[in-house]
Amino acid sequence: MSLKIWGRANSLNVQKVLWCSTELGLEFERIDWAGEFGGNDDPAYRALHPHGKVPTLQDGDVTVWESNTIQRYLCSTRAAGAALYPADPAARAAVESWMDWQLAGLNPSMVALLLGYYRTPEEKRNHAALAASQAQAQDLWRIVDDQLSKRPFLGGTSFTIADIGTGIQAYRWYEYPIERRPLPHLERWLHSLRERRGFQRYVDGPVS
Repeated sequence: MSLKIWGRANSLNVQKVLWCSTELGLEFERIDWAGEFGGNDDPAYRALHPHGKVPTLQDGDVTVWESNTIQRYLCSTRAAGAALYPADPAARAAVESWMDWQLAGLNPSMVALLLGYYRTPEEKRNHAALAASQAQAQDLWRIVDDQLSKRPFLGGTSFTIADIGTGIQAYRWYEYPIERRPLPHLERWLHSLRERRGFQRYVDGPVS
């Protein structure tokens, strides 16, 4: 099998690639890597990914890293990708804007909650910092909710790779042991994502 995905299955960034690959109908081999499996500093792996992180994609002789770049690459090299990653520059920009925002805007507060509630013993948690991250995340999810009040998906009228990364984090938002204000459009959108095969196979499970 020529397509290989390096990375542990419970990594959000790896899940992005697994979900995208499923949407495209691709067969692939996933290799457990990083986290409890180690290998980040393995010299052979560093030759594939200079930062030693996951995911990494090997597509024959081509190696690609960074989760959003991998999704764009897969959609650009597979016929089915046109539906997930439109060729029209304006439509593509709408998709890419939300992908970039997920990493730069939403990710910091969501990762802070993940680390605080799942990677830090309760007696060592900084509750003030967690409360601040939760408040920031709630404000950011309100922005997403407002966007989804105007259209069924983040990038427009159909599902695209704009929905994948933020969709995974929306799932985690509702799994975190916190109180949340109602966001009906976000909840409607997340319910629709739960029906997708890639979500069911790779996202819908325990957060860790």
